[in-house]
Amino acid sequence: MLAMIFCAFFSWTMVILSILSVWLTLKKGANHLKQLHEIPCHNCEFFTNDYRLKCTVNPVEACSEQAIGCREFEPKTCNCNASQKGRRKLG
Repeated sequence: MLAMIFCAFFSWTMVILSILSVWLTLKKGANHLKQLHEIPCHNCEFFTNDYRLKCTVNPVEACSEQAIGCREFEPKTCNCNASQKGRRKLG
């Protein structure tokens, strides 16, 4: 009888700890995702939208967490060829 109570207690403890672990992982992931949405590169004048050279000023820090609070950030003002998404010249 005592072994059955111990097994039930242990099982419920494991279930509660598993649920707590999943909850904390999801919360940490949501906070990280929120921080990634603060990266300003896609709205910057110097962002090229090209995987070979993402930023003409800070190519190493572009599109990373290091770009949050970038000193060289300039809001986009024009729709030049480098900032247009997905448009390529055919021919």
